[in-house]
Amino acid sequence: MTPTTPPIRARRAGTLADLRSISGRALRAIPRDPEQFIPAMIVPLFFFVVNVGALQNVAEQSGSVPDFKAFQLPVAILFAVTGVSRASALVYDIQDGYFDRLLMTPVRRVTLLLGLLTADFALVIALCIPVLILGAVIGVEFATGIIGLLLFLLLAGCWGIAFNGFTYAIALKTGSPAAVNSSFILFFPFAFLTTSFLPKEALTGWLATIASYNPVTYMLGGLRAILSGGWQWGTIGQAFGAVFIVGTFSMTLSLLALRSRVRRG
Repeated sequence: MTPTTPPIRARRAGTLADLRSISGRALRAIPRDPEQFIPAMIVPLFFFVVNVGALQNVAEQSGSVPDFKAFQLPVAILFAVTGVSRASALVYDIQDGYFDRLLMTPVRRVTLLLGLLTADFALVIALCIPVLILGAVIGVEFATGIIGLLLFLLLAGCWGIAFNGFTYAIALKTGSPAAVNSSFILFFPFAFLTTSFLPKEALTGWLATIASYNPVTYMLGGLRAILSGGWQWGTIGQAFGAVFIVGTFSMTLSLLALRSRVRRG
């Protein structure tokens, strides 16, 4: 009697190998999609130059902001790192069937999301560099030195990843490029109902109330503390706390959307 040949099954790689494979593919695709990162590089530089040119004298003469250039640099950084993701590419993978083919492999499902987020982190850190260079050119200096610069980049990158949880949740749930492209609109209330142009002490009425609950307020506070306030650990800790709260909410949504997409696949 001929023995039965056991079925051939793909052997699982390690989690790190899966993560490296997914993130590596996403990183290699970034230079081929300049329309994804060039606007994300130009917009923060534009707002930084315009805001400083238009409002610096008014803000500094009023006494509310001693150094408006340093005050505005974190705002430009947030515009650079928020909403920049590979979610659009993920939608195209869903539409052309590549995502479903990945689901036929033994790749760990969570790395399908974590790999993209890893690539996003590298991208948003890279997008911070032109803004920081422009800031240095016009005289903005880090009061906390090189260690502060690295912590500044880490905080900005963590915020970018925390917000991107929303974009991936939309991408996985809808599979729609239009829905993903419009997801940046979610950031506008966060960006302008906060301390973008004036410190919290100068805000009044309903705007001051909203700013008190806006996580971007604490993000800007942490970035400004690192940049020009020194090692104000309470303020910096509040910024990381804001990232944790937003990230917990957004990543829960994205993981639920991933589970739903995997079940459908």
